[in-house]
Amino acid sequence: MSDETPTMIDVVFDLQGKFVPEGYAMPLWQEMARCLPWLEQAPHAGIVPLRGSESGGGTLLSQRTKLVLRLPQALAKKAIELSGKQLNVDGSVLLVGASRERELKPSNTLHAYIVESELGEVEFLAEMNEKLQEMNIPCKLICSKQLVIKNPRHTLKGYGLVLHELKPEASLQIQRVGLGGARHYGCGMFVHYKAITGLD
Repeated sequence: MSDETPTMIDVVFDLQGKFVPEGYAMPLWQEMARCLPWLEQAPHAGIVPLRGSESGGGTLLSQRTKLVLRLPQALAKKAIELSGKQLNVDGSVLLVGASRERELKPSNTLHAYIVESELGEVEFLAEMNEKLQEMNIPCKLICSKQLVIKNPRHTLKGYGLVLHELKPEASLQIQRVGLGGARHYGCGMFVHYKAITGLD
């Protein structure tokens, strides 16, 4: 981990809304950045993919669905300005509620819903192994089939990725920095594996 990597924290918001369309992460980030203009420049900041059930070209949300923003701890107090804001996500309206801070905790198994990549599966796994070795993170990898996230303006490709047999410090490190690009849109954002079973 670079010495310049900030301490990261999750800011967890209550969320009212019924549905977000396919490729929601892109317009959701744009709406959040509209409300919090400084967010675009926050290092390593991104949205943890929303929990819900896939249906009809989008994701159905429940009363338990939370909006989770991972960002440098020094900015967490500023993020509460998002509470009370209304977000228009390509026609789906979300109301952001109260927030709380949640520290990152180690887990020996982590999952990213999607890590951005245009590579084939074999090449992708080789690249991920190389990046993890460079970061001095020994672990085992499990890759899912290729995923495509798209909306009328953007398309992202990548793979779901599970890392297991992680040591505590390595687990915290990969949660802080992630893997691959498009962090703003939730790509390469690692969470505890049991926390995302609803997405599988």
